Amino acid sequence: MMHSLPLSVITTLIYGVLAIVGGAIGYRQAGSQVSLLSGFISGILLLIGAYFLWGGALIGPLLSAIVSLVLIVVFTLRWKKSRKLMPAALMIAFGIINLASLWMSSTAV
Repeated sequence: MMHSLPLSVITTLIYGVLAIVGGAIGYRQAGSQVSLLSGFISGILLLIGAYFLWGGALIGPLLSAIVSLVLIVVFTLRWKKSRKLMPAALMIAFGIINLASLWMSSTAV
């Protein structure tokens, strides 16, 4: 019998993939090794968080929320500095969506 994935797992997976792809795009467009490395690390941490979320381990929501909060802060600062809407707005918006889904899943009893 197939079980559907909880929303928090799905949003964390998507956010992780966005971080990895965004880092690769930043590297390709601007040659930014920092974007590549930070996108890869944050993306992998989010994917690990999604795995633990799916398994019901307590570290899953904590890891996912911490990485999401850090990305929201980093991209908010980047947006204020560069005044460029993308990719900052996408990463901020999806970070907020991910935090909301994590919060909703933690309050659902």
